[in-house]
Formats: sequence, structure tokens, C-alpha cells
Amino acid sequence: MNTFPTDKIRNVALVGHQGAGKTSLAEALLFASGTTNRIGRVEDGTTVSDFEPEEQKRGLSVSLALVEFEYRDHKLNILDAPGYADFVGDVAAALAAADLALFVVSAVEGVEVQTEVAWQLAVARGIPRAFFINKLDKERSNYSQTIAQLKEKFGQGVAPLQLPIGESADLTGVVELLDDHAVFYTPGSPAGTDGPIPDSLAVHEHEVHDALIEGIVVADDALMERYLNEEKIDISDLEKALAVGIDTGSVFPVLCGSATNLVGLDRLARFLCEEGPAPHAEAGSVALHVFKTTVDQYVGHVNLFKVLQGSLVTDAHLTNSRNQKDERLHQLFTMRGKEQIVMRELAPGDIAAVAKLTDVRTNDVLSENGCEVSVVPLVTPQPLLATAIKPRNKKDEDKLSVALHRLEEEDPVIRIDRNKETRQTLIWGTGETQLAICLSKLSTKFGVEVDTEEVRVAYRETITGTAEAEGKVKKQTGGHGQFAIAWLRVEPQERGEGVAFVEQIVGGVIPRNFIPAVEKGVTDTVAHGGAFGFPVIDIKVTVFDGKHHPVDSSEMAFKTAASTGLREALAKAHAIVLEPISELVITIPAAYQGDVMGDLNSKRGRILGSSSGTEGDVEIIAFVPTSEVMRYSIDLRSMTGGRGRYTATHNRYDPVPAPVMEKLAPLIAEHQHDRH
Repeated sequence: MNTFPTDKIRNVALVGHQGAGKTSLAEALLFASGTTNRIGRVEDGTTVSDFEPEEQKRGLSVSLALVEFEYRDHKLNILDAPGYADFVGDVAAALAAADLALFVVSAVEGVEVQTEVAWQLAVARGIPRAFFINKLDKERSNYSQTIAQLKEKFGQGVAPLQLPIGESADLTGVVELLDDHAVFYTPGSPAGTDGPIPDSLAVHEHEVHDALIEGIVVADDALMERYLNEEKIDISDLEKALAVGIDTGSVFPVLCGSATNLVGLDRLARFLCEEGPAPHAEAGSVALHVFKTTVDQYVGHVNLFKVLQGSLVTDAHLTNSRNQKDERLHQLFTMRGKEQIVMRELAPGDIAAVAKLTDVRTNDVLSENGCEVSVVPLVTPQPLLATAIKPRNKKDEDKLSVALHRLEEEDPVIRIDRNKETRQTLIWGTGETQLAICLSKLSTKFGVEVDTEEVRVAYRETITGTAEAEGKVKKQTGGHGQFAIAWLRVEPQERGEGVAFVEQIVGGVIPRNFIPAVEKGVTDTVAHGGAFGFPVIDIKVTVFDGKHHPVDSSEMAFKTAASTGLREALAKAHAIVLEPISELVITIPAAYQGDVMGDLNSKRGRILGSSSGTEGDVEIIAFVPTSEVMRYSIDLRSMTGGRGRYTATHNRYDPVPAPVMEKLAPLIAEHQHDRH
């Protein structure tokens, strides 16, 4: 494939809410450009960018896909990002590589929550933005209402470049507002035919045209002066000013049409080439940024990257800034869905892929030696929902670790946690759908079968009183025996002070060389559980007396004696169970404040306070028992229509109330049974 210069490259992220038609739009652009000779359908699982089995089965995008095509001497790298809330990490990945975020909005449903989420991510990265209002051929589509919503949500920089001709099934074309003409389409053909503006639209077209021109010239003083003097401004000058406005983030143009009926697709492709921003990349030493990693069962690891600077050629040797390892890029290729198209050279700013590198992960920067490049790191959401898994049999157990590692490599949002205390392996994600797909991939992609179980909470225990007990080991077996006596005292400490070991031996009743063994017995015992079988915290343990035998005493004997004595002392010292408390910082639209606070109260939460944030948001800080918020991401999404977000961090342990203790009885019995 030929190499395109930087000014002829366009990197576009298709973002927006699930179901708005992003994948269908990518499919239509491929057809309109002549790259494909048929249009696939999401419903049939036949689109280029939805090639994963899970995507074809579910009828929705679950992973970022690169779709490359050529149009009018330009190379367009389309990054089709998922619109479902669980996969917002891939939206962030797409925006890390794109030079334009094209928001696909349904004219039926209007502006939906994931469009707003993607907008916030794009604003944070300072990426130019544009809109395509899709599905104008559907019943209940409403162009003017959708435009009003866009302006309400995203400001007066929203600038329509087109008006639709006809409504719903009668959609026949679009009016081009910049140069005052209409384009009509016949079913199945992406090429429109110019014609006069229908009389029914003439007055409205004139008003919107004037508003558009005002929005464009405001960023150019010379053009503004000419406009105010009522001079004629050439279309080419307006297009140049529009391109500057898009690149600087002062204008957010809106195009419209139908991806499935190919209305407006030729104009959209032309807009991306003519007004869309080229990459801000320069010549120099080669550097690239990996923004997405996938694991192919035949090819292995595939790293999607953007060339930040310099021209990259096949077999280049680059150094990974993370681990300082040298990597040789044996073969470069661009991607059209799952199809790989070999490239010999890439210009600065281009996007492509490479396979079979030694140790390269998402977010890595590879460069020629001595070349330092600053990259805005890819920020992924905190995974807050977990599912516990266990291998179905011994064969699956042997393969599970590798498969889980590959899941993490494919999606940086996914986190694997092997909790030794609860003896569970946890997969953390952002939602139920993402976790369900992880489980499916373990089976279909990596050949590992697992079963799921409820996630266990890591409880603790402590004491409220003081007690003493004797730990004794006395065995005679004919040869050397085992003998040790250790007297221990346990006392409660303030919450958060941990476990303290104090030695108060007088007169050598326990020789100095056996004191570490006593401490080891104490340490092991508090870790493995006290009276209820949970790890013990916030106590002071003092060894104050004991006995030894010059021949039969040993380190093992004193370790065992300390363990026995400590368990007996803990049983006498009024043990209580402690539950973990999480600190939640919740950000929601103000309209949902009452519902969220009421829900937190029902979860035994203690609200510390709330404060007004930006754009009408409210921030709530609360302490809530961790057991009550194991699935809070689902609850909050339901209560706020997906507009709420939160972070959760462990704060402390508090005593478990009596009603909750009753519910813990089976778990306590299980712990005590396992210990014996």
C-alpha cells in the first residue's frame, strides 16, 4: 500500500451512544469510497468493523476497530469506538489516537448519555469535534429537535452545515448551507445529484445559512470585517476558515443523513478530507504511541499505534521507554476490520499496527534511542464491578493464569485480583456486559472454562477486652521431645494501629533465641484468623512468662505454643467482627441528588457532605459498608440513567451490627470448619 503524506491523512474517531449507527456509518463510508462493493449490516453480523464473535452475536460493538480506506487522494483511518457504557475505555483509546472526534447522534433518540461522556473525554484531550446526525430516514426522526439538543448540551459552537430534505421514509437529500444548493440521492447510490433548494426550505435555509456564516467568520478578523461590510466571501475562504475553527475547537460542524440509505455520505467523506484536521506530527526521530492491544489466536499480540513523529519503516529498531527494551518492528500493516494490509512506510501522524513484539503494552511509547517524546497518558476508568471465578477442572486451572493475563493486555480497564484472604480470583470491570464478554472470551478465545460465584467481602476481627492464656506444647516420643510454654496477654488497640508484639520475659524463662519463634506464631495466627476465623487487627500481644527445656525446646515448639495460647486468649477477650468501610465520591446531575442520598442511607451509608460541581453536577462523599456497594456501579447507572460516576477507596473497618452478624453465621461456620 502507498505511503500518504501527513497532510493527506485523517484520523477520525466515531463516538457516541450505542445504537446511534457508528458501525453502520463506517460501513457506508467504505462503500461510498469504493473500498467495498456491498454494505454489511450490524443485525446480520456482516460489517467490517464488528468482526469479533461476541460483536456478531450481540449486535453491538464491544471493542475498538480500525477501518482504513482511501478517498480523493486521502487516507482515512476511522476508529470505530463502542457506544455501550461498559466499554468507555476503548472510547478513551480512540480519542488518544484521533485528530477529530465525529459524534454520531441518532435523530430518533437525540443526544444520549454516552454522547455526553465521550464529549467530556474529547474536551479533556482538546480534540476537535464534529457531529453527524444519523437515522433521518427513520420514523420519529426530528432534525430540528436534535440540533436544539446539541446546542443546549454543547454550546453555540454547534454549526449545522446541512439541512435534510424530506422526513423519515421521505428523506431524499440534503441542503448544503455553505454554497446554497441541494443534493438529491437515489436508493443504493452514495453519489448525490445537485439540484435547486426546495421552496419549502428556502426561508429556513436562508436563516440557518446566515447563522452558519456568522459562526465561521467570528474566528477570522479579516473575514468578519468583510462580512460586516456585506462583501461577498468566496466559498473557498469560508471552507478554510471553517477548517481553522474546527482545528481550534471554536466550531463544531453538523452534517446529516442516513448511513443505511447512503444519504449524505459523499459529503461527509469530502468534509473529512477537506475540512477535517490533519495530524499535528512532524519529521525527526521516530516515535510512536501504542493506544490499543489485541490478542489474536493465530497472530498473537497485535499493537495498534500512532506515529507521533518521524517516518516509520519496516524492520525499524525502536526502544520501549517503559522497560528500555529494544523492539524490532518486522512487519507494519494497516487494518480494515480484521483484514491486514501490509505497509512498508508510515508518515508522521499515521495509524497502523504491528504484531509479535516482545513486551509492548497499551500506553507504551517506542522511539529511536535518545528521542524523548511527551505523551498525554491514556486514562482509563476505574473498574468497580467484580465477578469471582474458579476453573472448572484441573486442565482449566493450568491455562487460566495465561488467559487472564491476555484479557488484561487486551483491555487496560480489566483488572485481575487474586485475593489470598478470600481465596478467590476476581475479574474487575466497568459493568455486567463487559464481565460477561470476558467470561465468554475465556471460553471461546482461550479455551478455558470457568464457573462464577459471589464475591466475598474481606472481613476482619478484633477484641474489646483483655485476656491471658497459656500456650503449651509437651510431647515425648522416645528421642528428643517437644516442649514449650508461653503465657500471652492480649489487649485491644485503637482502630488502625495494627498488631503490636511486646516481649516482657524476665529471668530467661524463654531464651532470647526463641522469642522470634513466639512472634512468628503470633503473626501467623492473627493472619489466619481468630475466634471467628477472620484476620485479627488492632491488638497488642505481650509474651510475659513461659518455660523451656534445655533439650526438648525448639523454635517450632514455641511457635506452636504461641499460636495455641493466642487463640485461647482471643476467645476470652470478647472478639467482634469488623466490616470494611468504603469511601465513595459520587458525581451526579443535581436532579438525582435526592434519590442517590436516599439509596445511600438504605445501604447503611453515612453521608459526609455534598457540594456543587461544574455544569450542574453535585459531588457527594459518603462512608458505606463495602458489602453494600459491591454492585453499586449497576445501582448508580440505573438511578441516574448512566450519568452518575463514582470512585471507591477503602477507608477503615467498623464493628458489624447485630442484624448483619446473623447473616454472617454461615460464613463464620465455614471459616471455623476449614481451620479445623
